[in-house]
Amino acid sequence: MLRWALRRIGAGVVLVWLVATVTFLLVSLAPGDAASRLTDPRIPPAARARFRRDFGLDRPLPARYASWLAGAVTGDLGTSWTQRRQVTAVLAEALPNTLILTSLGLFLELAGGIGLAIVQLRRPHGAGDRAITLATLTAYAMPTFGVALALVAVFSYRLQLLPPSHMLSLDGEMAHGWPRLLDLARHLVLPVAAIGVTGVGAVARYLRGSLLDERTEHYVLAARARGCTPRQALVRHALPNALLPLITMTGMSLPFLVSGSLVIEVVFSWPGMGQLMYNAALGRDLPLLLGGTIVATVAVVAGNLLADAAYALADPRVRM
Repeated sequence: MLRWALRRIGAGVVLVWLVATVTFLLVSLAPGDAASRLTDPRIPPAARARFRRDFGLDRPLPARYASWLAGAVTGDLGTSWTQRRQVTAVLAEALPNTLILTSLGLFLELAGGIGLAIVQLRRPHGAGDRAITLATLTAYAMPTFGVALALVAVFSYRLQLLPPSHMLSLDGEMAHGWPRLLDLARHLVLPVAAIGVTGVGAVARYLRGSLLDERTEHYVLAARARGCTPRQALVRHALPNALLPLITMTGMSLPFLVSGSLVIEVVFSWPGMGQLMYNAALGRDLPLLLGGTIVATVAVVAGNLLADAAYALADPRVRM
C-alpha cells in the first residue's frame, strides 16, 4: 500500500509539473502580454517598458521559465501582475471562499441525490419513481448558468427574498458574530442551490441504477428471507454496496471543491478561485494563472488518490 501511494504521488508530481509547464508556454507564447492590457493612452511608453522590466517580460522565455520554476519549487509563486501582491496571499484569500461554497453544494448534491434514490426504490417503476426520474433528468439536463440565472430572476428580482450577488452585503462586512453569519447564509442560498440542483439529478440517477442492480443480489434476497422489511434490506444491505461507486464520484469532485465553479462564481460575483482565475486570464496575469493551475492540478491528483484509497478500504476485493 505504501509503495502504491508513493508511486501515485510521484506520478502526481510529474503531472503537476507538466500541466504548469504547458500553461506557462501557452500563456507566454500567445500574442501580447500583460503590458498590452495597459490600454490607457495616458500611460507613456516608458512606463510600459518599466512594467515589462519589473516583471521580467523583457527576458528570454527560457530564462523566465527557469526563474519561475526555481521559485515554485521553493514555494514562491511570484507576484501577481494585476494585484501587485504575492500569488500565495491572493490564493489564500480566495480558496476559503470557494471551499465554503462548493463544499455546501457537494453536500446538497450527495444528500439530495441519495435521498431521492432511496425514495424512488421504495416503489420502483411506480408513479413516484417516474415523477422523480423526470425531475432528475430535467435537472441533470439543465445548464448550470441557466439554473443560476433563473434563481436570480425569481428569488432576487421577482420575489426580492435573497441577494443576487456577492458574498456579504455592506452591513454584513461591518458586522461580527451571528449577524455576519446570517448575512453570509443568505448570500449562500442561491449559489449553493444552483450547484446542487444539477448535481442532485446526476447522483440520483447514478445511485438509482446501482441500487436496482444490488436489489437482485443474493445477499439482499437472503436478508429478505431472514425477515428484513424491503426498506431494511434496501437501506442496510443494498445501499452500502451501491454507494461504493459514489466514492469515486466524490473523489473526482475534489478538484471542483478547490478550483470552484467558474460559471457560478461569475454569475453571483462570488470572490472565489473560479472568478479569480477568470480575471487572471482576462488580465494575462501569468503568475496568478500558474498558481491557480498548480492548486487545481494538486486537487485532481489528491482527489484520485483519496478516491482509490477510500475504495480500497471500503471494498476488500480491491485490496486483494
